[in-house]
Amino acid sequence: MLARLGGLDILVNNVGGCSAPSGGALALSHADWQQTFETNLFAAVRLDRAFLPKMLEQNSGVIIHISSIERILPLYDATLAYAAAKAALTNYSKGLSNEVAPKGVRVNTVAPGFIESEMTTQLPAKLQDEFLHSIPLGRLGTCEEVAELVAFLAGPGAGYITGQVVNVNGGLYM
Repeated sequence: MLARLGGLDILVNNVGGCSAPSGGALALSHADWQQTFETNLFAAVRLDRAFLPKMLEQNSGVIIHISSIERILPLYDATLAYAAAKAALTNYSKGLSNEVAPKGVRVNTVAPGFIESEMTTQLPAKLQDEFLHSIPLGRLGTCEEVAELVAFLAGPGAGYITGQVVNVNGGLYM
């Protein structure tokens, strides 16, 4: 595929989500944890392993991983496995950045907060209200706002930014 494309300049890992049940740590089976880490961490690792060699060969490239505000603000009753996997993804991204930045490849992480999406509409109303009231801007973020940040980080205006976690959270305390 890389030969057909002629190389790869930008890789965005936007996979995420969790189907594990709510109810806290004891409600989660080993399979719940495994599936959540497969989706939210190991998918990014596999993508990077597939495409990073070409970026290193061309001495340039940008990798952006989409994490979550939950990496540091876990909803223990609803999404503990997801929060742990996104924390691992963020830490992996920082380590990868330290490794590949000297070779011309930038790695950054975008950590959305409460974003208007199909997933957030499925959260219990109590959690939705609690989050909305904690956001100083008084509204949810949009997918377009996250996409604009990703586009900026992938572009030349962010040429000196690497190894960073950029939060999209409407001023929510982190």
